[in-house]
Amino acid sequence: MGSDNSSFVEERSPGDVTVTNFCIDKYEVTNAQFGEFVKATGYVTVAERPLSQEQFPDLPNEQRLPGSLVFEMVKPGVKEVSFLSWWHWTTGANWQHPFGPDSAITSKSNYPVVHIAYEDALAYAKWSGKSLPTEAQWEYAARGGLDGATYTWGNQYSEHRANTWQGIFPFFNTKADGHLGIAPVGSFAPNGYGLYDMTGNVWEWTTDFFQVRRDRKSHQINPIALNQSFDPNKPDESALHVIKGGSYLCAPNYCSRFRPAARESESPDTGTTHIGFRLVKNLPNRIQESEFRMNSEF
Repeated sequence: MGSDNSSFVEERSPGDVTVTNFCIDKYEVTNAQFGEFVKATGYVTVAERPLSQEQFPDLPNEQRLPGSLVFEMVKPGVKEVSFLSWWHWTTGANWQHPFGPDSAITSKSNYPVVHIAYEDALAYAKWSGKSLPTEAQWEYAARGGLDGATYTWGNQYSEHRANTWQGIFPFFNTKADGHLGIAPVGSFAPNGYGLYDMTGNVWEWTTDFFQVRRDRKSHQINPIALNQSFDPNKPDESALHVIKGGSYLCAPNYCSRFRPAARESESPDTGTTHIGFRLVKNLPNRIQESEFRMNSEF
């Protein structure tokens, strides 16, 4: 896990770890799949619920309306912006209305579902009889058999191998990969294990709590961080989970997290326009090779 050559301290290698047999979805969970879950259960996502009065006692009612964080590109002609100013809290933004109440997913059934909080991903996983991946499982799957490679396809960055940001973030995107925003699942070539969009497109939740140092995982079997989380960049936030893979907003000049070793921390109650998930199903430790399949149906 990790990378000995990374400039990000949180990616530095903790040493080899072992994962036992598991299946993982070929694709990120789509709007159509999540819609089936909502139709069957009546589930309401975190972004569709008002902010808790207990959690936010000082907010007036009009500021506790349901919503989520939406990315907005910098307006043409603007040459300088403050850090993270491209994120806007948008009332009415959720998985069905990803950019606010006037947007819809009517023609985007095969796109990754977004505005998914950790709680939402867990609820879908339970309903489907699967689980969220651990960070170790996710990273093993993302590498596609290429031990030590920088990207899921090799060591040379390519703007045509994953849905990333081309140009200078956040000012302009050349769309060299054919997509300005999220792409339908399977739009790019799979990795060596036949898995699509393991980097780029949308970030993906894992079960691990975020810890900067990962040496406690060294030489373990199926390691998972279940203790208290901590990110020095977010000292006031707790219960942060690891997200993996980067997104369509990652550019070489910003973020650059479209790599298997890359990782970020995310608050479990936060959904955005660039966070989704995929699931795994754990298998018995001993299994005939002919029975092992990595696909989207179990």
